[in-house]
Amino acid sequence: MQMDLKSKSTKELEKLLSDVKKALAEAQARERRDARKAAERAAAEFGFTLDDLTGGGADGRKARKSGGARTVSRPKYANPADPSQTWTGKGRQPNWYRAEIEKGTSADSMEI
Repeated sequence: MQMDLKSKSTKELEKLLSDVKKALAEAQARERRDARKAAERAAAEFGFTLDDLTGGGADGRKARKSGGARTVSRPKYANPADPSQTWTGKGRQPNWYRAEIEKGTSADSMEI
């Protein structure tokens, strides 16, 4: 289907663009539904549900991605010079922790 876009007015082109975006969104949603159904059928062949395999909820996403509650780790280490500065022992080491280790302070002595 060949269309002469050069002869269309701005209003006509904007309407056409809006229609194309709407049709594209509908096609993507349809393909997503079809893919999910196919995946559910494939999982069922092996005796599983799709949620069993993905660890997700009704929409197939994991709880963490769908806004599940984030758990906060308890602090494991405290700065000897300022006990209000703490670190869980996970992630990047804070500057005060690295400085204490470089001075020769053992990690065990900073444990809470």
